[in-house]
Amino acid sequence: MKKGLIITIAVVAAILLWGATGYNSLVSMEENVENQWAQVESQYQRRSDLIPNLVSTVKGYATHEKATLSEVIEARSKATQITVDAKDLTPEKLAEFQKAQGELGAALGRLMAISESYPDLKANEQFLGLQAQLEGTENRITVARNRFNDAAKEYNVKIRKFPKNILAGIMGFDKRPYFQSEEGSEKAPKVEF
Repeated sequence: MKKGLIITIAVVAAILLWGATGYNSLVSMEENVENQWAQVESQYQRRSDLIPNLVSTVKGYATHEKATLSEVIEARSKATQITVDAKDLTPEKLAEFQKAQGELGAALGRLMAISESYPDLKANEQFLGLQAQLEGTENRITVARNRFNDAAKEYNVKIRKFPKNILAGIMGFDKRPYFQSEEGSEKAPKVEF
C-alpha cells in the first residue's frame, strides 16, 4: 500500500512539475512575441513621427505637388489610427495593420520620387537628413518585423508540439500570425508626375 501511494504521489508531482515548467516557458515565449510586436510598433511610430518634418521640408520646394503631400498626410493619419494589441493579434487585424502601413509606405515612396524633380530639394541638408533617417527607419522596421516573425514561429512551434500542445490548449495559448509580404510588393512602386 505504501509503495503504491509513493508511486502515485511521485507521478502526480512529476505531472505538476511538468505542467508548471511548461506553462512558465509558454508564458515567457508569449511575452517575447508581445515584446517583439511592441518593437515593430515602435519602429512604425518612429516613421510616422518623421513624416511631418519630411512633408514640411518638401512643401517649401514642391508647392504644386499638393496631391502627393495630401496622400502622405492622409495615409499617415490612417496608419496611426489602426492599433493592434499583441494579446489580440489575429491574421485579419494584422492584415489591416499591414495594409495601412503599406499605403503609407507607397505614399512615402511617391514623395521621395518627387524629390528627384527638385535639385534644390535633393541638395537640402535637412531633407537629406530626414531621408537618411527614413531609410534607416525602414530598415529597422524590416528587422523588427523579422524578429517578430522569428519569435512568433518559435512560440507557434512550441504550442503545437506534443506534449506542450495539450498544455497550450488547456491554458488558452493561441497561435500567432506572421507578417507576410503584401501582394504586388515585389514590384517597384509606380510614380507618375
